[in-house]
Amino acid sequence: MDAWLLITIAIGFWMAWNIGANDVANSMGTAVGAKAITPRQAAVIAGVMNFIGAYFFGKSVTDTIRKGILDVNMIHDPMVIVYGSLAALLAASLWLIFATYNGLPVSTTHSIIGGVVGYGLVYAGTGIVDWGKLGQVVLSWILSPILGAIVAFLVFRAVRRSILARDDPIKSARHWAPFWTGLAFVVIGTMFYIKVLHGSNLAKGVFFYGIPSGVAVFLLTYALIRVKFRPSDPYLGVESIFRKVQVVTSAYVALAHGSNDVANAVGPIAAVYAVVTMGLSGMEVPVPRWILALGGLGIAVGIFTYGYKVMETVGKKITELTNTRGFSIDFSAATVILVASWLGMPISTTHTVVGAVVGVGLARGVKAINTSILRDIIISWFVTVPVAGLISAVIFKALMLAG
Repeated sequence: MDAWLLITIAIGFWMAWNIGANDVANSMGTAVGAKAITPRQAAVIAGVMNFIGAYFFGKSVTDTIRKGILDVNMIHDPMVIVYGSLAALLAASLWLIFATYNGLPVSTTHSIIGGVVGYGLVYAGTGIVDWGKLGQVVLSWILSPILGAIVAFLVFRAVRRSILARDDPIKSARHWAPFWTGLAFVVIGTMFYIKVLHGSNLAKGVFFYGIPSGVAVFLLTYALIRVKFRPSDPYLGVESIFRKVQVVTSAYVALAHGSNDVANAVGPIAAVYAVVTMGLSGMEVPVPRWILALGGLGIAVGIFTYGYKVMETVGKKITELTNTRGFSIDFSAATVILVASWLGMPISTTHTVVGAVVGVGLARGVKAINTSILRDIIISWFVTVPVAGLISAVIFKALMLAG
């Protein structure tokens, strides 16, 4: 096997490890923070679900020039793809390990985009970059957390008003908990079709996946409440219902995460693989199944070994979470991501989830938010692309000179 491919595989695996270590908070941070599951249980569930998502549902074709940020027609030397892919992976990985060490949830997609832009600028100047696409990435920094916060604020207020604030929470929970859980799974079922199966017909997703999932969960929740829901403390009883649902929603987010974000690690590997095996590269490169497995394994290992750092930030340090709050966050983030995907809006899962956590906190007042940790997170978001780009540019220049 070509030495450059072996090096890229090794660094790509490290990138996948970093994705698992940082992005696991998207799926499991709220469940751990709300004490629905322990960190160890979260690592096992997220690791397994991410691997399944990556291996079985990871895109068989992935963008080599991530998200079309670079004009591939301006790259004539295949080794530029090799050096650039290495530089982008290394830069993104170095930034992610720094962010994870400091417990900062950042976008892995934005990290790899920054790496791609960095080597592109060094190689061909500003003309190779699609600044409109990059502008969409910048826009997602703003849109994602704001939309996540607004929807989560409204959802939690609605859940609280319909159940927790009533004179008889048990009676209200029996009526409303099946509705909320069923509605959540309408969104999750539809998202499974669009984000995991990579479907494009929203109506098909809603009617063939979303509504059947929602109805099934509605009936199941309704039946379980009638049989088992007799707690001495009505509020603990309400939280126990949403605790079980939150574990399932978190597991789904992990599945979707593995199927989508594995491309951030295996896309560059696929590009180098194409150059080495076929002597060419294009915008679309077939990804061998073993590369998807490698990415899924790397994500799972990252979750097991270092995922707790960012999980703690999202689940515990921004605001105090309960199961109803955690459910509201998961439901809201899934809804925002689904609608944004359908509309073609730029969105970041990481930013959306953090925004939703803030929105739920704001439903109890500004004092419920840890503003200092939130400030550090926002700063890390805005420096992700330029920092990854600068590191990538330096590495790429060094590789070109050495080559």
